[in-house]
Amino acid sequence: MTAYDLFLAPFADYGFMRRALVACLCLGLGSGPIGVFLMLRRMSLMGDAMSHAVLPGAAIGYLVAGSLSLTAMGLGGLIAGLSVALLSGAVSRMTVLQEDASFASFYLASLALGVLIVSLRGSNIDLLHVLFGTILAIDAPALYLIGAITSLTLVILAFIYRPLVAECFDPGFLRAVGGRGPVYHVLFLLLVVLNLVASFQALGTLMAVGLMMLPAAVAQLWSRSLPVMMAIAAASAAASGYLGLIASYHLELASGPTIIMTAAIFYGFSIFFAPSGLARRFFPRPHLKG
Repeated sequence: MTAYDLFLAPFADYGFMRRALVACLCLGLGSGPIGVFLMLRRMSLMGDAMSHAVLPGAAIGYLVAGSLSLTAMGLGGLIAGLSVALLSGAVSRMTVLQEDASFASFYLASLALGVLIVSLRGSNIDLLHVLFGTILAIDAPALYLIGAITSLTLVILAFIYRPLVAECFDPGFLRAVGGRGPVYHVLFLLLVVLNLVASFQALGTLMAVGLMMLPAAVAQLWSRSLPVMMAIAAASAAASGYLGLIASYHLELASGPTIIMTAAIFYGFSIFFAPSGLARRFFPRPHLKG
């Protein structure tokens, strides 16, 4: 088998592989930087909760459309995710519950409600499509939606980058200079939900957050500069998508889980060999002696 057959032939021969690759590249560009900010804000598990929170909206969109309409399911998931995010924040501010406890409560209820709604009219196959995604079945409208969400994410991130960084590291300073921290927080949650909806189209609700958080963890192990971390996260997410599709094609594996496992392999490698990894800790470089 030549290098062409191994790395290029699947995309040259099959249109569905090309569409899946473009979707992975778009998801990597948008989800990677968002994952970095989630990690800096210590909201990693909240990202996982949000990925499950889109399920009831997607299920309602599925019932309304009467089929696996990605547009209807994406719109429903967006509304459901934003509703859970805003309700969780409101409950944490009006009660003694912390925000993480509020998120956990709402996401568990949303996950159960979504599975229940899908099971009312769908088959087990339909439920598997919703939970685990169908990246090889991405069509042109879904690809346009993913590309639009990625473009919107990058544009909004460019506009709110400085205040978002200030809110991550010193929210007190942002309040002192008259910054609107809650506004940027809501905008950031909107970007999180949008990218989870885009990932949901390809990877399903159970693994949508994987392409967001694993590359962000890889980036944090390799760099301490925020712009470099965002670039590494986007690049590793895109590489995970490409290599995962290649591996799933040749080994006849499910594409979505293979992509996430590829990202997990990058993460495992980084744990040992990154500048902040275990190898540097247990085998430090010798200091220069005069």
